[in-house]
Amino acid sequence: MVGAGGNRRGLAVRVVFAVKRGWYTLRYPRLTLGRGVEIRGRIRLRRGVRVSIGDRTRINKLVRFAGPGEVRVGADCLLNATWIGTWTSVTIGDRCLLSDCELLDNDFHNLPPEQRHDPPVPATRAPITIEDNVWIGAHALVMKGVRIGRDSVVGAATVVRTDVPPRVVVAGNPQQTVKKFND
Repeated sequence: MVGAGGNRRGLAVRVVFAVKRGWYTLRYPRLTLGRGVEIRGRIRLRRGVRVSIGDRTRINKLVRFAGPGEVRVGADCLLNATWIGTWTSVTIGDRCLLSDCELLDNDFHNLPPEQRHDPPVPATRAPITIEDNVWIGAHALVMKGVRIGRDSVVGAATVVRTDVPPRVVVAGNPQQTVKKFND
């Protein structure tokens, strides 16, 4: 049974989160926050990025978004010290856990030596899709054009350069499948 003190404390916490949601949506007009989003840390948007965060998602530590693209985060996610750089789009499904990782849908520069200082061409970028219930570990790097299948895990410090099938664990650089979840 929760006493009167517990009810007041719960109400106070909900009010703090509501105030933070209001402040961030005023500060960043291109940010849309769903119902019950809990901002326990800070959010930073740069370079015109458009961000939509789903209901009941939790933001811990500093979560950064940059680039002229669009980021869509599903409901019931946890973003913990995550950095997302987008020129196209990054889509994160429902119930995902992203821990101190980076998602980059672009190379920032052209690969050929004679073109490296030129503005990036369209071939330097491709959307990222993270399906539902994916866990991305600390210091992982997800590169452009990757799709990570539902219920998969990306191990700590893994470099993900190609698609990850559903229901597997990948680890290493380059990534390798180290476990499959049986149905």
